[in-house]
Amino acid sequence: MTLLLLDNQRARRLFLDRHLLLRYGSGPGRGEDLDGVLHHLGFVQIDSVNTLARAHDLILWSRRGRYRPEALEHRVARARTAFEAWTHDASVIPMSFYPIWRLKFARDEARIRAGWPPEKIARLEANFDAILRHVSDHGVTSSRDVGDEAKTEKSSAGWWDWHPSKVALEFLWRSGQLAICHRKGFRKHYNLAERVIPHDQLNARMDDVEIVDWAMSEALNRLGFGTAGELADFFAIVTREEAKAWCVEALEDGRILEAEIETVGGDRRLSYITEEALDCAAALPKPTSSIRLLSPFDPALRDRARAERLFGFHYRIEIFVPAAKRQYGYYVFPVIQGDRLIGRMDGKRVGNALVVHAFWPETGVRMGKGRISALTSELRRVARLVNVEEVVFGKAWLRA
Repeated sequence: MTLLLLDNQRARRLFLDRHLLLRYGSGPGRGEDLDGVLHHLGFVQIDSVNTLARAHDLILWSRRGRYRPEALEHRVARARTAFEAWTHDASVIPMSFYPIWRLKFARDEARIRAGWPPEKIARLEANFDAILRHVSDHGVTSSRDVGDEAKTEKSSAGWWDWHPSKVALEFLWRSGQLAICHRKGFRKHYNLAERVIPHDQLNARMDDVEIVDWAMSEALNRLGFGTAGELADFFAIVTREEAKAWCVEALEDGRILEAEIETVGGDRRLSYITEEALDCAAALPKPTSSIRLLSPFDPALRDRARAERLFGFHYRIEIFVPAAKRQYGYYVFPVIQGDRLIGRMDGKRVGNALVVHAFWPETGVRMGKGRISALTSELRRVARLVNVEEVVFGKAWLRA
């Protein structure tokens, strides 16, 4: 039987549409509209790097130009329509997903424990009860409240370079016993989960089979298409074995279809898709010609290998590459126009200005007056997000 084929252009447009990047959204970027964006994306990754704007803020701003950081803070810390937990990394997640995360909490706890050296376990276990008692007795707690601050930041040694109390806080959060109630600056403040999570979500229960079915179905809806492994990786809840079994069953039931997805180079990759997504791909409009600045942690680029297959965009964050060997800056921002990634930019907040140190166009992209004008317009929009008054282009900013 001839397999369905989704050509590269339609695949790119479907993928970008599912990530809210094909067309500009007109919502206010706050309140229920922001809840809707977060639900549509599934989660937004949090990252501490703030050379221009934090990752989660830039991700949401890319979808809603009127979004401002305090809007997300309100949804997490006050309205409680979202919570912080792990997917593949620390993320903000819709509160309605909390019952699903019970399985994630349990699996992460088991995995973390399995990775501890036996001689370290007893020492760490002794801290858990003490930290839980402290939080129970005193309420909101940060790492400043429980132990030496000298070793609270991650290093190459990972958890073992943290103070034991910091490890305890992080572990109790990752296992679902504590929840992040708010942040000050970027510092987490924890409380008991039952004091943070609304009771209807805290007390809801789903069995493992229901959770696996939900996670795989919702991942496919948000990606548009994907292999079993890509669907499992989306929320990082489902195992690879569970994902393969789900795909076999869903294919037999007719809930999903097999299709070949054309890469930018013309190769084909067998993936799963729904009939609804195929119909959607056939009816999508042409993308806007506007330029958008993306976060290095944008969900559309999270899988670097997929970004290269779909868009021909080879992208790595070169944080750990010595400066002399970097092709680009260590933290550069991808730039998209329409359904094409056109380059990457090294830009920072410096005083009251957004300074563009360098822009590297992708091969075949000509930076004529019209495109430079569109890029400048986008950067002026970014300037409003990060509260600076001007955009400054450095000497020789446009690179070969």
